[in-house]
Amino acid sequence: MNANNVITIHGRLVRDPELKTGSTGSEYCNFTVAVDSYNGKEKETDFFDCTAFGKTGVAISQFMTRGREILVVGSMRSSKTEKDGVKRTWWKIVVDSFGFCGSKSEQQAAAPAPAPVDAASGMEVINTEELPF
Repeated sequence: MNANNVITIHGRLVRDPELKTGSTGSEYCNFTVAVDSYNGKEKETDFFDCTAFGKTGVAISQFMTRGREILVVGSMRSSKTEKDGVKRTWWKIVVDSFGFCGSKSEQQAAAPAPAPVDAASGMEVINTEELPF
């Protein structure tokens, strides 16, 4: 990460993250974070489009859902387009790391439930009806 281009935001996910696979087979995750700020008595909300690559992207897609609080650290990147003579610049955060935020009950509610374990054998119980063979 470029030490001159670092951004940290804390907000809530606008929708569930989308995990995708690129043309080279690498995974990445796109998501949007809403960050509230207060200008006097009025609340303003800024929306940040984010992309996380590799294991970071996979983790975000597995453990984060719409409405969850998240802390994102990354760098700002711009893309420029022109359509019908109108030039536009799009900004996005390329995520280097993230953190879980919010109350412990929120975090536990979003975490995947552990598989049941057979007390006698200590082995994980598997529902055979869900097996593809």
